[in-house]
Amino acid sequence: MPYVTKPRPYKKEYVQQVERGEADPRKKRRAARDAFDKAGIDRTGRDIDHKVPLSKGGSAAKGNLRLRSPSANRSFSRNSDHTVKKNTPKTA
Repeated sequence: MPYVTKPRPYKKEYVQQVERGEADPRKKRRAARDAFDKAGIDRTGRDIDHKVPLSKGGSAAKGNLRLRSPSANRSFSRNSDHTVKKNTPKTA
C-alpha cells in the first residue's frame, strides 16, 4: 500500500490472506527463514529455495531447503498464478 498516510490495516489484510489461502504458505516460508536464522546461517543476499515447492506440496523441513542466489531461485517457469510449472530452470 504505497503512498498511504493512514495506518495499514494488518488485521484486514490477514483475513484476506486466509480467505485466499495464502496464510499457510506464508507461515511455512517464515518457518524456513527462522530455521536458517536459528542455525546461525547468514542468508544475506540469498534466497531460500524449496527443492519441492510449497505450491507442489513441499514442506519447510530442513531437508527440503537450500540457499541459492536470487537469479537462480527465481528463474523457473511460472504459471499465470505465479506457481512453478516444473522444478527445472528456464533455458536461455
